[in-house]
Amino acid sequence: MPESPVPPKQGAYLGFDYGDKHIGVAVGQRLTCTATGLETIPTLGKQARWEAISRLVDTWMPCGFVVGLAYQEDGSENPINPQILKFCRQLGGRYGLPVYTMDETLSTVESKSLFYQSRAKRSTGFGAVKDILAAQLILQTWLEHVAYQERQRQ
Repeated sequence: MPESPVPPKQGAYLGFDYGDKHIGVAVGQRLTCTATGLETIPTLGKQARWEAISRLVDTWMPCGFVVGLAYQEDGSENPINPQILKFCRQLGGRYGLPVYTMDETLSTVESKSLFYQSRAKRSTGFGAVKDILAAQLILQTWLEHVAYQERQRQ
């Protein structure tokens, strides 16, 4: 997947945690290096899925997308990666924006930790927010990685 050398600093990015049943979505920006979870989109029903993504694209007008790639803890490929890469190609093709990938190996573990740290503030269960938190962590990690790379080039 071709990536531009330096992603634009201005503008929003949408981050995705793609799963068999749900896609978690987050929004973030390079300027502040922050990400916020938005929503979970069911993967069943392609038309409804793309309508939900188009609504988010229209709302946030992103300059790019960040999608988590799944690897096993030993570094081997996860069986869902071909579906994730297809989703990346579809995102890029539909919206004409760059798609960046980020290793999401521990995003679910980290999102569970974040959820239980703030459990007293939540009335919902982990299952309801895990994909959103994972998308937020994927995007946040990518934003921090890009900022680090930029500092290293200077």
